[in-house]
Amino acid sequence: MINDTIKLTFLGGAETVTGSKILLETHQHTILIDCGMFQGLKSLRLKNWEAFSIDPGKIDAIILTHAHLDHCGYIPVLAKNGFKGEIHCTIPTKDLTELILKDSAKIQEEDAEAANKYHYSKHNPAKPLYTVEDVENVLRYFVSHEKNQWIVINDEIKICYRHAGHILGAAFIEMKCLNKKIVFSGDIGRKNPLILYPPDKPTEANYLVTESTYGDRLHAVVNTENELAEIITKTYKRGGIVMIPSFAIGRTQELLYLINILKEKQKIADVPIYLDSPMGIKATEIMLKYPDWHKLSDGQIHKIASQTNTIKDFKQTIELVKDKSPKIVIAGSGMITGGRILYYLEHLIDNEKNTVLLVGHQSEGTRGRLLYDGAHEIKFHGKYFPIKAQVCSMSSLSGHADQSELIDWLSKIEGKMTKVFINHGEAQSAGTLKTKITDQYGWDCEVAKMNHPYIFNL
Repeated sequence: MINDTIKLTFLGGAETVTGSKILLETHQHTILIDCGMFQGLKSLRLKNWEAFSIDPGKIDAIILTHAHLDHCGYIPVLAKNGFKGEIHCTIPTKDLTELILKDSAKIQEEDAEAANKYHYSKHNPAKPLYTVEDVENVLRYFVSHEKNQWIVINDEIKICYRHAGHILGAAFIEMKCLNKKIVFSGDIGRKNPLILYPPDKPTEANYLVTESTYGDRLHAVVNTENELAEIITKTYKRGGIVMIPSFAIGRTQELLYLINILKEKQKIADVPIYLDSPMGIKATEIMLKYPDWHKLSDGQIHKIASQTNTIKDFKQTIELVKDKSPKIVIAGSGMITGGRILYYLEHLIDNEKNTVLLVGHQSEGTRGRLLYDGAHEIKFHGKYFPIKAQVCSMSSLSGHADQSELIDWLSKIEGKMTKVFINHGEAQSAGTLKTKITDQYGWDCEVAKMNHPYIFNL
């Protein structure tokens, strides 16, 4: 590369919502913005096992936007293969990333052990992508930062983290690189999040990379409390159980907060609530450490925790699965790609009294997407299970901005915009947002293509 060029290559998150990795190269430096694991479709998941496109040892640093697995889950793989640079993130993101990576490794180890025991994998032996030990080894590379402060990465690049309103610690990145301003959105939250503060807005950018998860739609304008109360009450009157596959970070805390409000207002019966997510329990505890990042008081968090029955070990999970009395169970994972929710579904999804409530984006190829699309059966633990329970979804609880909110997020940018890249969205969502941004602002927009190099001559 010549001295006055910047090259961006999307190694994930292009025309898909998973595996976010953006490689930025200058004449002197190579950094990676986000380092996510591919999830969902098998064709995508297999990419996690492919050789990385460059030598990980040549990457100087990783800059994380937030702690979700599709943005941080590939870090241990890079470290196993030679990466030894710093990993930059906000202070809450450091805590949450450690939590989510250890949980991911533990699930992979358990899945591999089960596959080998029951022989339902074609791989012999089945192996995890990485282990808890691999995660422990990478934690020393993390460097955490306050938001709204400029951070020197090297002699060419400075960054500043701005509040994104997506999950605790989530931030978009303002970058100064070779005298150009580049903004990387990460994931942008709702305009008026339930328990987080609204996203900040960028005011200047020469180049912009924006997510497009819901770039082709608007979230339903509904009363979230009433919608959730109706689903819970109908299930309770049937004598059924509400099973909520939930993302442990962000969505779980919002649900517990909402259900607590519904009980206080007597909008629902005093039905017991169970949180069967070790990671969700720990994430709630982490919220207490960072009051500047959310709206809840310590008293509110403690009150929510006191009214929630937490399941600490798998023995308790098995006992709760056998109990068929009405209840609300919140368990990981949010897209039913694994986790303890599978054990509830195994025993309860064939009963029409029960309800499965989907409360977030369901990526292509996930079991959650199959339920959302009306499948009559799903497969896990090597078997097929018929779906007779009611399946409901609530887009109003999404942690992602919809099309109108993304357009509004861009509304403060002034000055010359050279190029906008649309990523982190399935093809239709990304394409629709591209058209909308072009019509609204007149900017040159392009849907990012996987592994295609984009070179800026400065």
